Amino acid sequence: MTPRAAYVHVPFCRHRCGYCNFSVVAGRDDLTEAFLEALARELSELGTPREVDTLFIGGGTPTHLKSPSLVRLLEIVKYWFPTASGYEWTVEANPVDLNPETAEILAAYGVTRISLGVQSFQDRKLALLERDHRSREVRHAFDTARQHVSSVSIDLIFGVPGETLVEWTRDLAQAITLGPDHLSAYSLTFERGTQFWNRRKKGELLPIEEDAGGQLYERAIDTLGAAGWEHYEVSSFARPGYRCRHNEVYWTGGEYFAAGPGAARFINGRRESNHRSTSTYLRYLSEGRNPVQESELLDNEMLARERLVFGLRRLEGVALIRFQQDTGYTVQQLAGEAVRRFLDMELLEETATHLRLTRRGLLVSDSLWPDLI
Repeated sequence: MTPRAAYVHVPFCRHRCGYCNFSVVAGRDDLTEAFLEALARELSELGTPREVDTLFIGGGTPTHLKSPSLVRLLEIVKYWFPTASGYEWTVEANPVDLNPETAEILAAYGVTRISLGVQSFQDRKLALLERDHRSREVRHAFDTARQHVSSVSIDLIFGVPGETLVEWTRDLAQAITLGPDHLSAYSLTFERGTQFWNRRKKGELLPIEEDAGGQLYERAIDTLGAAGWEHYEVSSFARPGYRCRHNEVYWTGGEYFAAGPGAARFINGRRESNHRSTSTYLRYLSEGRNPVQESELLDNEMLARERLVFGLRRLEGVALIRFQQDTGYTVQQLAGEAVRRFLDMELLEETATHLRLTRRGLLVSDSLWPDLI
């Protein structure tokens, strides 16, 4: 089957935040035109445009591009990935970059959803996270997005060094007052290769205790749930009818196109990822070379295991009969011993139809996946 979803990665940012481990270049706007030419060249390998139901432009910061470059980006993407009726088209945006002109361009090209990298409403947290905006700029950016697209999502980060339950509760309250349609809440992680990783090794940054982080996560679940939000994936909350359809493609084992530095695609059972280095990506395409760095054809068992892990990220869990029909494996065949252990530990629960994480399992879900994959 031809994928019905596509992701495009734009690597440019005003600056790189200390916790960021994405494929990003900061202060290199001089590469913008070369990037757009390389992207067009990579997508031309599709041969013909491919209609999609969901489209996601992420980064990096797509809205960091100047208006003429942003227009060209959208034209390239829209040509190669024409959207079907009832489509969802998301573009990630930084609060300081989302002005009326940029929002009007996005809307004119058919973008339906803007995802704002808010991260916090507390200036102390924003400064520690090395964000280039402050709380006063969030409302303006949100209002601008709300005036131009049908759905607005925000990201928040919790577990920042020194963060208290009171501080996080204040973030949640301000998010609810703001009124986005979707919210993603991520625990701060210290990824190898980032500045935060190095600062942690030097003792300059101290992660909060695991139990404290769990309390913050549970506060998000309870607070957003009480406000009418649906907790539908480990890190994702939505008002009814506003789930991120593109991300659900990933979590349900669907296939998808992808282009840009570091972009990963899944087509015909093969996972591929492009070079993370923007300069290498540009060089390869300028030389007529394939920008793929890693490629793996998954066998049926690995496809089933991935489907199991992705499915368990969703709060509704894995539909057992459907899983067997789609993969040819039962959950017990794949990971019976681990599943039984997690059931005994009350990290998973099994109903007549589904296997899913318990509340306790949600708190430690990342530690479960290695035993299942």
